[in-house]
Amino acid sequence: MQSIDYTLYVCTDRGLMSSPTIEESVREAIKGGASVIQLREKDVSSRDFFKIAESVHSITKASGVPLIINDRADIALAINAEGVHVGQSDIPASALRRVLPPEMILGVSASSVEEAIAAERDGADYLGVGAMNPTATKTDAENVSIETLRRIREAVSIPIVIIGGINMKTLHLYKGMGIEGIAVVSAVVSAPDPAAAASELKRAWLS
Repeated sequence: MQSIDYTLYVCTDRGLMSSPTIEESVREAIKGGASVIQLREKDVSSRDFFKIAESVHSITKASGVPLIINDRADIALAINAEGVHVGQSDIPASALRRVLPPEMILGVSASSVEEAIAAERDGADYLGVGAMNPTATKTDAENVSIETLRRIREAVSIPIVIIGGINMKTLHLYKGMGIEGIAVVSAVVSAPDPAAAASELKRAWLS
């Protein structure tokens, strides 16, 4: 499978973005150094999701940035996206791995050591671990402690991306733990200047 740079993983959110369109939000994030884009669309029809995904994919492809589709493996397959990300209540990773092309990235959300081990066993290419902090985008998510994150890191060998309230005030808590990347939503897409926000976050994480 291709080698992926998970350093700055930016998730879209049309309800939080400062940009006028999803496409502009994605362009700005990439301009600031986003290394992965995840397209999240919870409240649109399948046809509209497909159209938006096609449009966004043309932008990410031109920049050499992988596009991950949240939840919807059918959309990911239909537009030939680089990957799909699923949660614990979605289609199981083991089932998806059987039908996805071998080169397609499969990400799985995990908030416990048991979920992380199962995801790796079932063919996940990376884990999204969180929520690390209280966050407006996932109000029902249970927080993952730093100790649990440390235990997950010890238990699995696949890359880990942390998510949930990751911003300039909190990212320092997770440095030096062998975490491959930070996933952000509002810290970039809600910023008055998303490109500058992305650049600042990436620089701080890598420093």
